[in-house]
Amino acid sequence: MEYFLQQLINGLTLGGIYALIAIGYTMVYGIMGMINFAHGELYMIGAFVAVVTVVAMNTIGVVAVPLIILAAFVFSILVTSTYGFVMEKMAYRPLRNAPRIAPLISAIGVSVLLQNFVRMAQGARVKPLQPMVDGRITIMERADGFVVSLSYLQIVIMVMVVVLMIGLTLLIHKTRLGRAQRACEQDMKMAALLGIPVEKIISITFILGAALAAVAGVMVVLYYGVVDFYIGFLAGMKAFTAAVLGGIGSLPGAMIGGILIGLIEAFWSAYISAEYKDVASFVILILVLLVRPSGLLGKPEIDKV
Repeated sequence: MEYFLQQLINGLTLGGIYALIAIGYTMVYGIMGMINFAHGELYMIGAFVAVVTVVAMNTIGVVAVPLIILAAFVFSILVTSTYGFVMEKMAYRPLRNAPRIAPLISAIGVSVLLQNFVRMAQGARVKPLQPMVDGRITIMERADGFVVSLSYLQIVIMVMVVVLMIGLTLLIHKTRLGRAQRACEQDMKMAALLGIPVEKIISITFILGAALAAVAGVMVVLYYGVVDFYIGFLAGMKAFTAAVLGGIGSLPGAMIGGILIGLIEAFWSAYISAEYKDVASFVILILVLLVRPSGLLGKPEIDKV
């Protein structure tokens, strides 16, 4: 029971990070109907910017950990959002009226470009980061000495994920921007005829998705303490699996899917094999596509005639 509880805590922490990345996938798909396979690289860039920011702050003599972490989040969000905006404007906007396969190929090209750009700029070696948030709360202890604990960093990650998800839900359902996004999702041409600045809404959506990916990148580098140029591809594929599992285009589905993927990965590592934990996510993807292609909360597409 104690071991199960510890893996549950680990899975919820990891699942929250996947959920933030998956939301970016599903927001872009909801409006544009395309899968942005370069979204994982935005998460990777966010993690690298966090490492660079921490090193820079230490170099200039800043020692206050809360200030360093805040700076890492701020700079990561700013830089990654800029990448997201430029990506949409240069790689996707010119292909707005092209066949669906064109922006998909463009996304794969952007993904490879960003991977190799970061590899050339930062090197291929893994970049380590010293633990910055120490301490944990002991929940229970078994007779043989096994301790179920919740670290302060896990608490911070879980709280931030919940706050961001609530904030995004309110943004989508209670604000003018959210209404415009939902209008574009339902019918982009009609939204444009009604005076909604569709191109601006799409750019803002990419910026929001990139910002969430940046937050996830900072969280993961603080949690694991390492980052390399290839983490974006694998995390992006898992987040895509989470989005498909929950129902691509559904924000609640992306949140639930991300948490489920995190839990599946944690329990698979604990009870089956840590070496093949990445396989679990893709097995789930295949099963979902075979049994319920629209996902848990997704709705089947209906062709209008």
